[in-house]
Amino acid sequence: MGRSGTGLGMAVVWGTVKDHKGYIDIESVEGKGTSFILYFPVSRSAVKPEDRKIPIEDYLARGETILVVDDVEEQRELASAMLRKLGYATETLASGEEAVEYLKEKPASLVILDMIMDPGIDGLETYRKIRELRPGQKAIIVSGFAETDRVREAQRLGAGQYLKKPYTLEKIAMAVRRELDKAA
Repeated sequence: MGRSGTGLGMAVVWGTVKDHKGYIDIESVEGKGTSFILYFPVSRSAVKPEDRKIPIEDYLARGETILVVDDVEEQRELASAMLRKLGYATETLASGEEAVEYLKEKPASLVILDMIMDPGIDGLETYRKIRELRPGQKAIIVSGFAETDRVREAQRLGAGQYLKKPYTLEKIAMAVRRELDKAA
């Protein structure tokens, strides 16, 4: 998920564990390594299948191109692979600045935009600049961290749904289709 040595991967794991009311036990032995044990509360109720499964055909691409903007290469590749599995054409970029330059030359049906990117401009500033170029540009905001005021500001400016990483194929498929199907 995160780049080696940045601590970002552990922050994403911690956020996910915390969201599920769990905790992490960490044990480090110099020269041997570190082990992480994740604990989650037990659920006594049976897991229920979703009441209404939407057929995968409802999620599939209809000729759209999606621009994936994320500073973490693995995240870009994962999102792009999921979207290609659904039939979307994808382009991937590593920064907000690259996204703005790309959209000066080419359109995208939808932008999937990471909120926290370093170095350079973050997702909110990127979306502001994109809206100056393409006022009707559709976008989905993604982040490994909790929804923030900056996410809500991007949504106020016109961005669509917020998705917390890691997301499933079904969640990204539903969010993308919902945003693409909205009237411009």
